[in-house]
Amino acid sequence: MKKTLAIAACAAGYACAAHAQSSVALYGVINAGFSYASNQHGNSGVSATSGDLQGSHWGFIGAEDLGGGAKAIFRLENGFNLMNGTATQNGREFGYQAYVGLDDQRLGRVTLGRQYDSVVEFLAPLHKPVSNNLAAHPYDNDNLNHGFRVNNSVKYSNEWFGGLRVSGLYGFSNDAGEFANNRAWSAGTSYATGNLKIAAAYLQVNNTAGSNTDGAVTLSDRTFIAALQRTFGAGATYQAGTARIDFLWTRSQFDGLKTINGIGSLGITQTNANARFDNFEINTMYRFTPAWTLTGAYTYTAGKLDNRQGNFYPKWNEVSLLLDYACSKRTDVYAEALYQHLASNGSGLTADINRQSPASGDAQTVLALGLRHRF
Repeated sequence: MKKTLAIAACAAGYACAAHAQSSVALYGVINAGFSYASNQHGNSGVSATSGDLQGSHWGFIGAEDLGGGAKAIFRLENGFNLMNGTATQNGREFGYQAYVGLDDQRLGRVTLGRQYDSVVEFLAPLHKPVSNNLAAHPYDNDNLNHGFRVNNSVKYSNEWFGGLRVSGLYGFSNDAGEFANNRAWSAGTSYATGNLKIAAAYLQVNNTAGSNTDGAVTLSDRTFIAALQRTFGAGATYQAGTARIDFLWTRSQFDGLKTINGIGSLGITQTNANARFDNFEINTMYRFTPAWTLTGAYTYTAGKLDNRQGNFYPKWNEVSLLLDYACSKRTDVYAEALYQHLASNGSGLTADINRQSPASGDAQTVLALGLRHRF
């Protein structure tokens, strides 16, 4: 899956000492296909797509053995659109992840750079047992589909005795005199015993609606712009042979909500509203041969929007089925179907499956076919 690149010479005229335990690896995912959406602003459409199942990306990961169970590590990861060759994450060269750090067998790992928060780290694997970008919770309100990463961040993680793992992250505002102006922090934990694993995590982002564009969260990455975001949740996964089942709950709360935009370009102004989303999900994956895997998921989302027009309680129901065939260890083809229904309760929202233009009404169906290669 990953090809180790041998470091054969030193650049720029520096002397080079051999390090037998040092390595750099190139890796990536290339994913492309076609999708059909039943309702996009009232019209159906077929599109050539990149990354419906998993975002196309490539990267470098490296480590240098420092001795005594410690090593220096780094990761540089770039996302791209296969259909037009452009970089994703608003054109960043390494918009997926970019960090450097130290990893010690006893003391844990510390990394610095652009990274995933603890909610993504601990709860996203329960949300999507196999990568599935289409099946995000409405507007990716809990960021489990990696809608944004955290800039200027320092992250610590460690795995202790008995399967207990902990992690915490802090993203600096980088704004002199305004320490909390666009900062973020998160924490998470998981515990594994036998075939059962449980996890919980919390994320808080302060004042992304302010003027600081160089803080922890880049505004153009986000679906929600608010004075305060708090996202937390918990879940469990159980593996039984070739079958797996996951249960997950997340809540996202937004105070001083300015807009809901970004994914689907919904662009509804909520005029300093408050909003809340409770997502309840159950999904299961069954590998009925070494090559064939079937995944199904159901999500119920209960929302609440409070603004000058009143209080609204929209509710979403979404189901998805994904059939995947592994041609080899690196290449697979897949077919997927999703259906979303929204009871808008007068909120002005419409059905909006992730990566699609919003529907003109309360229902939307998406069918997708694709090919993925990993290296």
